Amino acid sequence: MFELIDSEVFLAYSTYGTISYGTIVVLKMLFMGPLTDYFRVTPKAFVSLEDARAHGAKDEETKNKYMQIDPSVEHVKRCHQNDLENIVPFMGIGLLYTLTGPDLSTALLHFRIFAGSRIFHSIAYLVPLPQPSRGLSCLVGMGVTFSMAYRVLKIVMHL
Repeated sequence: MFELIDSEVFLAYSTYGTISYGTIVVLKMLFMGPLTDYFRVTPKAFVSLEDARAHGAKDEETKNKYMQIDPSVEHVKRCHQNDLENIVPFMGIGLLYTLTGPDLSTALLHFRIFAGSRIFHSIAYLVPLPQPSRGLSCLVGMGVTFSMAYRVLKIVMHL
Protein backbone atom coordinates (compact mmCIF):
# COMPACT_ATOMS: atom_id res chain seq x y z
CA MET A 1 0.00 0.00 0.00
CA PHE A 2 1.09 3.59 -0.32
CA GLU A 3 1.09 6.59 1.99
CA LEU A 4 -2.14 8.52 1.46
CA ILE A 5 -0.84 11.90 2.63
CA ASP A 6 2.25 11.68 0.38
CA SER A 7 0.22 10.55 -2.62
CA GLU A 8 0.19 12.93 -5.60
CA VAL A 9 -3.21 11.51 -6.56
CA PHE A 10 -4.63 12.36 -3.14
CA LEU A 11 -3.17 15.86 -3.48
CA ALA A 12 -4.86 16.18 -6.89
CA TYR A 13 -8.16 14.94 -5.44
CA SER A 14 -7.97 17.35 -2.53
CA THR A 15 -7.14 20.22 -4.89
CA TYR A 16 -9.77 19.54 -7.55
CA GLY A 17 -12.26 17.66 -5.43
CA THR A 18 -12.32 19.64 -2.22
CA ILE A 19 -10.24 22.82 -2.12
CA SER A 20 -10.63 24.70 -5.40
CA TYR A 21 -13.62 23.01 -7.02
CA GLY A 22 -15.22 22.07 -3.70
CA THR A 23 -15.10 25.67 -2.55
CA ILE A 24 -16.74 26.87 -5.77
CA VAL A 25 -19.43 24.19 -5.55
CA VAL A 26 -20.10 24.73 -1.86
CA LEU A 27 -20.40 28.48 -2.39
CA LYS A 28 -22.68 27.88 -5.37
CA MET A 29 -24.85 25.48 -3.35
CA LEU A 30 -24.96 27.96 -0.45
CA PHE A 31 -26.04 30.64 -2.94
CA MET A 32 -28.82 28.44 -4.33
CA GLY A 33 -30.81 28.56 -1.06
CA PRO A 34 -31.07 32.36 -0.92
CA LEU A 35 -31.64 32.41 -4.70
CA THR A 36 -34.58 30.05 -4.24
CA ASP A 37 -35.90 32.32 -1.46
CA TYR A 38 -35.53 35.36 -3.73
CA PHE A 39 -37.56 33.61 -6.45
CA ARG A 40 -40.20 32.70 -3.85
CA VAL A 41 -40.50 36.16 -2.29
CA THR A 42 -40.47 38.20 -5.51
CA PRO A 43 -43.67 36.70 -7.03
CA LYS A 44 -44.95 35.65 -3.58
CA ALA A 45 -44.92 31.94 -4.46
CA PHE A 46 -44.82 30.08 -1.15
CA VAL A 47 -45.27 26.41 -0.31
CA SER A 48 -45.97 26.83 3.39
CA LEU A 49 -48.84 28.70 5.01
CA GLU A 50 -46.47 30.21 7.58
CA ASP A 51 -44.39 31.87 4.85
CA ALA A 52 -47.50 33.21 3.12
CA ARG A 53 -48.72 34.70 6.41
CA ALA A 54 -45.30 36.19 7.15
CA HIS A 55 -45.38 38.02 3.82
CA GLY A 56 -48.81 39.57 4.25
CA ALA A 57 -51.41 36.91 3.48
CA LYS A 58 -54.07 37.74 6.08
CA ASP A 59 -57.31 36.51 4.51
CA GLU A 60 -58.15 33.19 2.84
CA GLU A 61 -58.16 34.64 -0.70
CA THR A 62 -54.66 36.12 -0.33
CA LYS A 63 -53.37 32.90 1.26
CA ASN A 64 -54.62 30.87 -1.70
CA LYS A 65 -53.05 33.37 -4.11
CA TYR A 66 -49.66 33.19 -2.35
CA MET A 67 -49.66 29.40 -2.07
CA GLN A 68 -48.52 28.57 -5.59
CA ILE A 69 -45.85 26.79 -7.59
CA ASP A 70 -43.70 29.17 -9.61
CA PRO A 71 -41.65 27.90 -12.61
CA SER A 72 -38.65 30.09 -11.69
CA VAL A 73 -38.52 28.66 -8.17
CA GLU A 74 -38.76 25.12 -9.51
CA HIS A 75 -35.95 25.81 -12.01
CA VAL A 76 -33.54 26.95 -9.28
CA LYS A 77 -34.54 24.04 -7.04
CA ARG A 78 -33.87 21.53 -9.84
CA CYS A 79 -30.41 23.02 -10.43
CA HIS A 80 -29.62 22.70 -6.72
CA GLN A 81 -30.99 19.13 -6.60
CA ASN A 82 -28.88 18.14 -9.60
CA ASP A 83 -25.75 19.44 -7.86
CA LEU A 84 -26.53 17.34 -4.79
CA GLU A 85 -27.20 14.23 -6.88
CA ASN A 86 -23.84 14.47 -8.65
CA ILE A 87 -21.34 16.20 -6.38
CA VAL A 88 -21.91 14.12 -3.25
CA PRO A 89 -21.30 10.78 -5.06
CA PHE A 90 -18.24 12.24 -6.81
CA MET A 91 -16.69 13.33 -3.52
CA GLY A 92 -17.18 9.88 -1.96
CA ILE A 93 -16.14 7.83 -4.98
CA GLY A 94 -13.26 10.25 -5.65
CA LEU A 95 -11.84 9.60 -2.20
CA LEU A 96 -12.13 5.82 -2.63
CA TYR A 97 -10.60 6.15 -6.10
CA THR A 98 -7.54 7.89 -4.70
CA LEU A 99 -7.06 4.97 -2.31
CA THR A 100 -6.70 2.57 -5.26
CA GLY A 101 -3.44 4.23 -6.32
CA PRO A 102 -4.35 5.28 -9.87
CA ASP A 103 -1.89 6.89 -12.25
CA LEU A 104 -1.61 10.64 -11.50
CA SER A 105 -2.35 11.75 -15.07
CA THR A 106 -5.49 9.57 -15.22
CA ALA A 107 -6.67 10.83 -11.84
CA LEU A 108 -6.10 14.46 -12.86
CA LEU A 109 -8.04 13.85 -16.06
CA HIS A 110 -10.98 12.46 -14.05
CA PHE A 111 -10.97 15.36 -11.56
CA ARG A 112 -10.59 18.10 -14.18
CA ILE A 113 -13.27 16.73 -16.48
CA PHE A 114 -15.72 16.40 -13.58
CA ALA A 115 -14.99 19.91 -12.32
CA GLY A 116 -15.37 21.38 -15.81
CA SER A 117 -18.58 19.49 -16.49
CA ARG A 118 -20.23 20.67 -13.26
CA ILE A 119 -19.21 24.28 -13.74
CA PHE A 120 -20.49 24.18 -17.33
CA HIS A 121 -23.69 22.45 -16.15
CA SER A 122 -24.40 25.27 -13.70
CA ILE A 123 -23.80 27.90 -16.38
CA ALA A 124 -26.02 25.99 -18.83
CA TYR A 125 -28.76 25.72 -16.20
CA LEU A 126 -28.74 29.31 -14.99
CA VAL A 127 -28.22 31.16 -18.31
CA PRO A 128 -30.02 28.89 -19.70
CA LEU A 129 -28.19 27.42 -22.69
CA PRO A 130 -30.16 25.32 -25.16
CA GLN A 131 -30.39 21.59 -24.63
CA PRO A 132 -28.64 19.19 -24.96
CA SER A 133 -25.76 21.23 -23.48
CA ARG A 134 -26.96 20.86 -19.89
CA GLY A 135 -27.85 17.19 -20.29
CA LEU A 136 -24.56 16.30 -21.94
CA SER A 137 -22.53 18.10 -19.27
CA CYS A 138 -24.40 16.18 -16.58
CA LEU A 139 -23.77 12.88 -18.37
CA VAL A 140 -20.06 13.66 -18.70
CA GLY A 141 -19.80 14.27 -14.95
CA MET A 142 -21.70 11.06 -14.19
CA GLY A 143 -19.49 9.18 -16.63
CA VAL A 144 -16.41 10.32 -14.71
CA THR A 145 -17.91 9.18 -11.41
CA PHE A 146 -18.87 5.80 -12.91
CA SER A 147 -15.38 5.42 -14.37
CA MET A 148 -13.82 5.99 -10.95
CA ALA A 149 -16.36 3.65 -9.31
CA TYR A 150 -15.50 0.95 -11.88
CA ARG A 151 -11.82 1.18 -10.95
CA VAL A 152 -12.64 1.01 -7.23
CA LEU A 153 -14.80 -2.10 -7.73
CA LYS A 154 -12.24 -3.70 -10.05
CA ILE A 155 -9.46 -3.23 -7.49
CA VAL A 156 -11.61 -4.42 -4.57
CA MET A 157 -12.80 -7.52 -6.45
CA HIS A 158 -9.19 -8.55 -7.14
CA LEU A 159 -8.03 -8.29 -3.52
